[in-house]
Amino acid sequence: MAMIATSGSRLPALISMSLMLVGCQRYDNLADLQVYVDEVKSRPAAEVEPVPEFVPYEGFVYSAASLRSPFEIPVVIDANGETVLSQDVEPDFERQREPLESQALGEMAMVGMLVRGGEFEALIEDAFGEVHRVAIGNYLGRNHGRIENISESQLNIIEIVPSGSGGWVERPQTLTLQ
Repeated sequence: MAMIATSGSRLPALISMSLMLVGCQRYDNLADLQVYVDEVKSRPAAEVEPVPEFVPYEGFVYSAASLRSPFEIPVVIDANGETVLSQDVEPDFERQREPLESQALGEMAMVGMLVRGGEFEALIEDAFGEVHRVAIGNYLGRNHGRIENISESQLNIIEIVPSGSGGWVERPQTLTLQ
């Protein structure tokens, strides 16, 4: 009985070894595969499309960058129909810029006013919802706008804008109380 138990445990190992040897046997029955490979190689090669011609990039110079924005009020024209130009008007580029000069006037609103020491001060809300207190002489807007007058209902500003002919023009603006 001891022999039967040993031969019984060897039987599955012998079967699996014989199956592995049969699986590793080399078959020379690859003729159909060789015929297919020869057929694919004998097909004519596909034509390759020529490389398309690329048009060289032509740079564009935007020449209207220094002109007035089309979304702002146009330059004031006097009764004679001519633009009022002052040769001595020019923005002070050396001056330290104030926080409200980084936004356009159209993005701001006058939301209130205060009286301190007999003088009016305006409360201006910027595009981010922050409220700033300004007085006469402060600057706001992108076009070098200087506050000239503050009343109970409005803020008068003089902007210095390019004239389009190499000079500068003063342009009045107002912000009214909202």
